[in-house]
Amino acid sequence: MPELHFDPLDLTPLHPVLQRHAPLGRSGLLPALLDAQALYGYISPPVAAEIAQTFNTPLADVHGVIEFYALLYNEPVGRTVLRVCTDPSCALRGGDAVLAAACALAGVEVGETSADGAVTVERSPCLGHCNSGVSVNVSFGRPQRNITFAHVTPDTVEELLDGRGRTTADFWSEDYVGGDLSIVTPLCGRGRRTRLLEYEAVGGMQALRKVLTTMQPAEVIEAMHQADLLGRGGAAFPTWAKWDGASRAPGQPKYFVVNADESEPGTFKDRVLLEGDPCRVLEGAIIGAYSIGASRIYIYIRGEYPLAIERVEAALHELRGAGYLGANILGSGFSIDAEIRSGAGAYICGEETALFESIEGKRGFPRVKPPFPTTHGLFGKPTAINNVETLAQAPYILIHGPDAFQRLGTAESTGPKLLCVSGDVVRPGLYEIGFGATLRHLIENLAGGVVGGKLQAMLIGGAAGAFATPAELDTPITFQGLRDAGLTLGSGAIMVFNDKRDLRDILRRLARFFAHESCGKCYPCQLGTQRQYEILERLAAGRPLPGDVGRLRDVGWTMTDASLCGLGQTAAAAVFSAMKRWPELFESGEAR
Repeated sequence: MPELHFDPLDLTPLHPVLQRHAPLGRSGLLPALLDAQALYGYISPPVAAEIAQTFNTPLADVHGVIEFYALLYNEPVGRTVLRVCTDPSCALRGGDAVLAAACALAGVEVGETSADGAVTVERSPCLGHCNSGVSVNVSFGRPQRNITFAHVTPDTVEELLDGRGRTTADFWSEDYVGGDLSIVTPLCGRGRRTRLLEYEAVGGMQALRKVLTTMQPAEVIEAMHQADLLGRGGAAFPTWAKWDGASRAPGQPKYFVVNADESEPGTFKDRVLLEGDPCRVLEGAIIGAYSIGASRIYIYIRGEYPLAIERVEAALHELRGAGYLGANILGSGFSIDAEIRSGAGAYICGEETALFESIEGKRGFPRVKPPFPTTHGLFGKPTAINNVETLAQAPYILIHGPDAFQRLGTAESTGPKLLCVSGDVVRPGLYEIGFGATLRHLIENLAGGVVGGKLQAMLIGGAAGAFATPAELDTPITFQGLRDAGLTLGSGAIMVFNDKRDLRDILRRLARFFAHESCGKCYPCQLGTQRQYEILERLAAGRPLPGDVGRLRDVGWTMTDASLCGLGQTAAAAVFSAMKRWPELFESGEAR
């Protein structure tokens, strides 16, 4: 596609964008802003004003949305924007050196644009490629293209400026490594999207056919109940309870939402599923929509996953063509369609009510609960929302039965689980196991063991998780087993650190992530994450102030007890875990 250059004062190119999104009402605001930025590179004041007028939205609200999301700009940026991940997994592979090389190449400091307007360099939160870092997300050209590159080194940064680098798609074999089971991931790790015909050839869409031709919605929900499928996004809430609540709630229309805003450092399982086998996820979503009587499916994918967005869109096109989406699906009388909504750089939108706000064209602020989404969700209507991995497991339950699903795990933790292993191991990547396998089996047998030194620690559950030591290697990977060990499964992220790593630096990076991602709606989290980061930055530099340990505890408990949503409530979890296991890290000025 030839590169175009539009004057940010010329609104002519904007009009087709507005015509396309205006019928959506306020809900079309974020898609319109993203498309406008793709044309101009940023949202100029005239463009913002035109968008505000089109959507009959106060201009202040439009600017509030622009300033909330990290991937939107209201001032000029470089024609190429490099976003370098320096969160823990990429940091272990040299993220800081890559960031420094990018800044040196552009002649700028972090967050600045080169004098010729060519390049902007930014520090990015986790990009979801923890197994193939250092990863760098690049926006370039007009209309803007968005590509994520993998295994970037200081010597290869220059290649990214014109798209010559190795993209994450070039390293597909590192995404899905294997595991003990192949229930959810048999078609992943092939280097391309599995087509609908290929999915059907191995039994795909048979669960949907069975549901629509032989089962009532209540029977589908009961199957989920019998299987005891717990949500795989981190909260482990029973899937059947969400579906049952939305099904029974009065009011129409009802909505079904796929939460694909995976942004937890160390987590990339949902990306692998969406890029490799999107039809499996979408089949689960259609089944869920049928069970609650929904009229539309929304698939919210984080904006830093351009390849996933592209491949899910292609899968939706195939499903419509085959009659699995649209009017009167398979002659059942059930009609449903789906659309993708792209995020724009906000970890908080993984919280379900913040995600609703984002789809509605607002800043992604979490809502106060109750009321709950099952009665007052998207657009104030009954809504069920599930994680990508959760939905990918639904077809198996309906074809093989709840008992077969339960036998894949344990009595209290049923089914298979996807685990994202990154850091200091031989084979980082995505593993599928049955609940009950031990951490030792995962790290030593499946992931090949620790590299670069001896095992020092494992961060279980992502940035909001807890640290395990070698003493916990024989802990079974189940909800109860990890809980008994003072750990949490979270979304299934496991970062491994050898004994050469400075854990205070890891904590500093986790704290910086939460300080960057706090939405600012509630004061305990907004201020607490900033203070936590400042204290841990001093500790990592070996320059703690008297009383810093006490301040860190006070700030952490305040966030935990008083924050509105899970971000603030868990922002100190890893810190508390480290303080319990290695108190010497916080008492001494010497780096570990």
